[in-house]
Amino acid sequence: MTYLLRKLVILFLTLFLVSLAVFMAFHVIPGDSAMLILGTEASDESLAALRHQMGTDRSLFAQYLGWLGGIFRGDLGVSLKYSRSVADLLASRVVLTSILGLMSLVMIFVIGIPLGLFVGRTKNPVARAFAEAFSILGISLPGFFLSLLLIWIFGLWLKVFTPGSCASLGEDPAGFFRFMFFPALAVALPQVAVLSKYLAASVWEEEAALYVKAARSRGCSSLRVLTCHIFKNAIVSVVPLLGMIAGSIFSGSIIVEQVFGISGIGRLLISAVSYRDFPLAQSIVLYIAVLVVLINFLVDLIVQAIDPRIRLAGKK
Repeated sequence: MTYLLRKLVILFLTLFLVSLAVFMAFHVIPGDSAMLILGTEASDESLAALRHQMGTDRSLFAQYLGWLGGIFRGDLGVSLKYSRSVADLLASRVVLTSILGLMSLVMIFVIGIPLGLFVGRTKNPVARAFAEAFSILGISLPGFFLSLLLIWIFGLWLKVFTPGSCASLGEDPAGFFRFMFFPALAVALPQVAVLSKYLAASVWEEEAALYVKAARSRGCSSLRVLTCHIFKNAIVSVVPLLGMIAGSIFSGSIIVEQVFGISGIGRLLISAVSYRDFPLAQSIVLYIAVLVVLINFLVDLIVQAIDPRIRLAGKK
């Protein structure tokens, strides 16, 4: 209970600091939202009236308290560009981004974990060299380049999907998931390379442990040694990495969404920042930051559930 309470205190403190950092970051960006809306020819009286209406003529502290209070009430404000509730705008876009993130996460698990186990246990130098080359290539290539490569190969050359034209999930589910498969792959591949390389290193370390040699000397099968000993202990050090990967997926899909033309949170954020739409941009960045913090909080709980030594160390 003490461990959980300490983690909850850290969680709420982190969320407070995140909200403060997000608010301050957007208020040091040069630009006047009122002038952007009314134009440079607007009178001083009109600009002053609009600033008063938006609340930007108040002190930063008062603006922050008002913004924070609105978040607790579920009122994220009104978008300056779209003249719509920020909450409604996010609700209409978060579904696509969430589906993209979940598909990427499934790909990372399905490809990265078996690949990491294979690389960590194989004795074939050629196979290991190819796996290492894949890991280095995946880590080195940025998401936007992978997106362009997938569009060129599967969209323009093989014509598996139509670039920039995402089918509706309700009207054409098969076409929707066929299109979303490729941006999800572009998000997943770099993370697959990271996960497989990290897991392989953990497996190599566990292979040399005395308890593994003792298990083999007792006549345990290779499958039992792998599942009950090597993988169980190697995954403890990999779970925190999975948390960071899960967090980076939802924040790293912004550029991929832009390249593939997906109307998710990424495109909305780019549009909001370009237009100086602070209520919308702040809410999107806060949503991503809170999501990453919560994911890492859950990862901490999962790790201590898998390995109680962490909880006991915290008590000491």
